[in-house]
Amino acid sequence: MCQSLCAQQTTIVLEEVTVSDSQLKHFSSSQSVLVLNDSVIEANQSSLTALLNHNSFIYFKENGLGMVSSPSFRGTTAEQTSVIWNGINVNSQLNGQTDFNTISGSDFNSISVRAGGGSVLYGSSAIGGAVSLNNDMVFGKSFSNNIHAAYASFNTAALAYRLQYGTDKFSSQFSFSANYSDNDYPYPNPEFKNENGQYRNIGFNANFGYRLGGNDFLKFYTRIYDGERHFALISPSDTKTKYRDSNTWHLLEWDHFAGRFASRTKVALLTERYQYYENIQSDAYTFGKSQRFTGKYDLSFDVNEKIRLNSILDFTRDYGRVSENIKENRNIASAALLMSHRLSEKLKYEAGLKKEITDNYESPLLFSAGTLYNITKNYSLKANISKNFRIPTFNDLYWDGLGNPDLKPETSIQSEIGNEFKLKGFNISITAYHMDIRDMIRWIPGSNGVFAPQNTNKVKINGVETALHWNKKINFHTIEANVLYAYNQSENAETGKQLIYVPFHKITASAGYSFRKWSFTVQHLFTDKVYIQTDNSPTKIVSYYNVTDTGLAYDFGKRDTYKLGVNVRNLWDENYQSKEGRYMPQRNFNIYLTLKF
Repeated sequence: MCQSLCAQQTTIVLEEVTVSDSQLKHFSSSQSVLVLNDSVIEANQSSLTALLNHNSFIYFKENGLGMVSSPSFRGTTAEQTSVIWNGINVNSQLNGQTDFNTISGSDFNSISVRAGGGSVLYGSSAIGGAVSLNNDMVFGKSFSNNIHAAYASFNTAALAYRLQYGTDKFSSQFSFSANYSDNDYPYPNPEFKNENGQYRNIGFNANFGYRLGGNDFLKFYTRIYDGERHFALISPSDTKTKYRDSNTWHLLEWDHFAGRFASRTKVALLTERYQYYENIQSDAYTFGKSQRFTGKYDLSFDVNEKIRLNSILDFTRDYGRVSENIKENRNIASAALLMSHRLSEKLKYEAGLKKEITDNYESPLLFSAGTLYNITKNYSLKANISKNFRIPTFNDLYWDGLGNPDLKPETSIQSEIGNEFKLKGFNISITAYHMDIRDMIRWIPGSNGVFAPQNTNKVKINGVETALHWNKKINFHTIEANVLYAYNQSENAETGKQLIYVPFHKITASAGYSFRKWSFTVQHLFTDKVYIQTDNSPTKIVSYYNVTDTGLAYDFGKRDTYKLGVNVRNLWDENYQSKEGRYMPQRNFNIYLTLKF
């Protein structure tokens, strides 16, 4: 069951679309999936953080605007959220995370947010949920260009371009994005500003598809990213530092369809590298890099119109260089079996099993089972239970002098039950969930005061997610509204204390109004306080904040779209931070031009 936020589309009528993440499409009926379409992605061009912070249940901790951005999904840690690129897990092999400020949503046709356990589908780290980035191949006559240029406060400039061209046999997509900012916004203390906060990044994507015959498709996807960030100072006396990182994702895929059978063979190569300069006045730096090779075979069989079976074989070899002196590698093989069965027009269930084999750790048998019951035309009930896990990262295992090679994987048992209602233009969903996590890996200080990774606490999480969507069209007037509310009680089971940097409440609300060529949008974000110490000291918190953004745009095109717009961010000039000592900008402005032809 999916919810589509702001699903206004401006695409050409196409003959055929093929997707790479078939598991998301066919085995997610019993869990909550938010699908973010073109208009939502376009309204939040700056980064994936901005897009998901305002349009999903995920909470983000940012070390300042444009700096490192870490998610918390359903009260879990940043390492427990998977990022899936065209069906391939792309979380870092070094630290287990994805920095959401290094990805632009404009590089993808669609973005889906799948809440809850997904390790049977996606492997390690899909405990809190998964974010799926998709470049869907389009076969049929199509040709479109999209240019987005923006200039904003603090000498911030952005440029994005996307080209799509297709024929009956050939599909291609190119995209380019570049962002630069002095990022020197003032702090609440007028004597200090966000010093040494400048950044720049460049991303390039190219995707090709070729129809070999009526039943065979060959596809190639590639993404290249390069960025440099100067880490903002907390105090003017701090030493100035900077961080350079680059990564590449390459994927070759062959899809074959034969009657009731469909097979997908994928070969992927992922690389990442970083350099950290502890003092920008010096050429000395520390570094890390990794390389991942993945081979994946996915075979599905439609037993009949109601039953689908899907087997997945996967082999991955990881190479990691944690420091100049430490090189490690590991091999991971896995097998999964999935089934979905539609018992009737009203009732469907799905189930899956997965087992990994590796020489670095003992992997548990994973499972998932869920059901969807359309009780009436306007009311649906769903339920899911799953066992999920996260493997230790290279940094956890091998960090120079501190890594712990005896770490066990984190494991999680979770259950959820959801309801969806449709009432006179309203779509409402309410999902409640419970999660038990064992052997959580945390870096904690030892007797010598030095931090090192340990399997520590049990964590219990209880939460509720509520989503509301409404739209109405009257002649030339279109009105749309969305509200998302998340509650997370994420506690250390031994102490009863809330995990640090996990808010109890998060609310996002957005509204849009359009009349002929004019459009107006407003979106609001409320984030509750978070504790920054494990003892939940009331004096050691990052306070709650309310942030409102608004925008006005005019489309002066006739057949094509030529849109000029302005955004006011942090309209009410809120002084706020999402991490202690890392203030975010007060009121600031953005003007942009979008051309579609």
